[in-house]
Amino acid sequence: MGKKNASEVPAYNEMMCELFQALKELGGSGTITEIDDKTIEILNLPVEVQEIMHGNSSKTEVEYRLAWTRSYMKKVGILENSSRGVWSLTTKGREMEYVDPNEIVHKVREMTFLKMKNASTANFEDGDPENDGVDTPEEIQSWREKLKNVLLNLKPDSFERLTQRLLRESGFTQVKVTGKTGDGGIDGTGIVKLNGIISFHMLFQCKRYTGSVAAREIRDFRGAMQGRADKGLFITTGKFTTAAVEEANRPGTSPIDLIDGDELVEKLKDLQLGVTPVNDYDIDEAWFLSI
Repeated sequence: MGKKNASEVPAYNEMMCELFQALKELGGSGTITEIDDKTIEILNLPVEVQEIMHGNSSKTEVEYRLAWTRSYMKKVGILENSSRGVWSLTTKGREMEYVDPNEIVHKVREMTFLKMKNASTANFEDGDPENDGVDTPEEIQSWREKLKNVLLNLKPDSFERLTQRLLRESGFTQVKVTGKTGDGGIDGTGIVKLNGIISFHMLFQCKRYTGSVAAREIRDFRGAMQGRADKGLFITTGKFTTAAVEEANRPGTSPIDLIDGDELVEKLKDLQLGVTPVNDYDIDEAWFLSI
């Protein structure tokens, strides 16, 4: 089977109905990861298509296009998002039974046309949102993506030390980086104590991936853990396939907690490790257009 290319990924407007359905099934709200995963599940996209990367970024092509999907649906008042990265259906969105992608694209282009000084600079016919004059989605241009790129460019030993610091700041004790090769993927050890009473020995693996961690890698990690720890923790800058998540939570096996790239960024933000908050303002474009 030949290598898949970006042309096999549905366009942003071809995933609007499925993303709308995904949010309905998620109860009306969800994180970006939850919404992406559910939409991909509804679309039934092959794994090889899911793993196509968008250029040199840390996002897959599907994630990149779904960011545009959310951006368009937000502009017409169907979706909204919080500063914590949670997206939800608006009152208007909850009352709708279905969405019309063609109508959404048409409305957004009309709004964009009103803002543009020279509408001829946009090509409204080629299906590329970047040529519609629409602002780049927040989640694509955000500090989160910049931080992910920084993490991806860290040296392996630097990423291991960052993980060590993250776990210590999160309440783990006796966190050690093994720095060994041929140790079944074990990058370090630590102890976590619940309520100051019960202790669990933990082994962790941290990998800088741009793609997705497969179930096979979770199984290999569990095999290396055998008889050495109570729990496992797998941290990656990428994502985990659905099969990998199922394998990590498989009944009757040693439990493995997973932290993907989005969750890693959020934890660094919450702990303010290398991330400093700044004040900013959100511009309500619809309000200005309504005057």
